[in-house]
Amino acid sequence: MYTLIGYPRTRAMRVLWMLEELGEPYDYIPAAPHAAEVNALNPTGKVPVFKDGDTALTDSVAICQYLADKHGKLTYPAGTLDRARQDGVTQFTVDVLEGALWTAAKNSFIHPEELRVPEVKRVCAAEFAEGLRHLEHLLGEGPFVMGAEFTVPDILIAHCANWAKLAKFDLPESGPVADYLERVLSRPALAAAMKRGAEAIA
Repeated sequence: MYTLIGYPRTRAMRVLWMLEELGEPYDYIPAAPHAAEVNALNPTGKVPVFKDGDTALTDSVAICQYLADKHGKLTYPAGTLDRARQDGVTQFTVDVLEGALWTAAKNSFIHPEELRVPEVKRVCAAEFAEGLRHLEHLLGEGPFVMGAEFTVPDILIAHCANWAKLAKFDLPESGPVADYLERVLSRPALAAAMKRGAEAIA
C-alpha cells in the first residue's frame, strides 16, 4: 500500500493526481510542511513524502517518475530517445516554469521578511512568460506536450499553471498553450485528486 503525506495545496497535489491517473490505492495524510509526521521522514520538512512499504521517497518529480516507471504508464521507457526528450521537458518545467514560481513564493511568504526581495517577483513573472512562449514551441500536433501520450511532464506543467493563477502570473487566454492547459486541467483524474484533497482537510 502506498502512503502520501503532504498538504493538497502543495506539490503533493502532483502525486495525488498521478495516483488517480494510475488508479492505484493509497492512504493520504494531509500534513503541512514541517509537521511532525513529515519531519520524521524528511529532515528538510518539505512535502510531499511518499511511502512505498517501509521506504520513504521525497521530491514530487522523483515520486511521479518512480510511479510511472514502476507501473509502466504515463512515461516512455528509460533508455529510449523518447524518454530522453521527455526528461528534457521535465527539466524545462522544473528549471523554468517552477523555478520562477518558487523564487516568487520564497520572496512573498516563505523567506523571513528581512530576507525577501519583493522586486524579484517582477523578474519571475517575466521568466515565467518566456517559459510559456517556449512551451508553445514544444507543443506539436499531439494533444499533450510529448505528442499523443499523456506523460509525467503534463502533470507538472498543469500544476505549475494552477500555481501561476495563485501567484497572479499571466496565463494565455487563447492559442496553443491555453488550449493545451484546458485539455490537461480538465482530466477526470485531476478532479478526483482535488476532491480527495478537499475531503481530507474538510
